[in-house]
Amino acid sequence: MTKAQADINRKLRTLKHGVESRNIAKTCRYFGISSEIFYQWKRTYAEKGESGLINSKPCPENPKLRVPAPIAEKILYLRQTYHLGAMRISWFLERYHGVNYPAHWPGHLKP
Repeated sequence: MTKAQADINRKLRTLKHGVESRNIAKTCRYFGISSEIFYQWKRTYAEKGESGLINSKPCPENPKLRVPAPIAEKILYLRQTYHLGAMRISWFLERYHGVNYPAHWPGHLKP
């Protein structure tokens, strides 16, 4: 099953559950989404069918904003091993590695 098909199945399952239960608030709580998202999926499905339920990126990624790989590895290690937050990771990198990245760095970190 492709990622697109998995997205479609998940959203259809959510929409079907909402229709069957007739309680959108409980459905949204159960599936961990907001009611706004539920109704957005419902409108999109009504307009475009299953093809409208495929997730699409809002804009292309900007490689200039990407955190360099060695720093990203250190950040992910600190986060996963010690469960540090952004401020402590920023402080740790500056203190022990001489890397000055602010806690609100806009770069994308992908594991």
